[in-house]
Amino acid sequence: MIGTLVIGLVAGWLAGLLMRGHGYGILVDILLGLIGAVIGRWIFRSLGILAMGAAGHLAMSTVGAIALVALVHAIRKIL
Repeated sequence: MIGTLVIGLVAGWLAGLLMRGHGYGILVDILLGLIGAVIGRWIFRSLGILAMGAAGHLAMSTVGAIALVALVHAIRKIL
């Protein structure tokens, strides 16, 4: 559980850095990372890619969090 939170935090933080230069705050970054893990798992499974170990799960979570942040940015532009 703690490992998942740490990976979620790092993934959300990385997504925030890559997508807009800074994150949304620690709690939202953790939430983005955790939700990103689910999205990333779906993306990776759809592509037939296995994520192994902490680095693989971090990559998977980061990809998912980036996809989620991009979606949030697109929705904000529309509204």
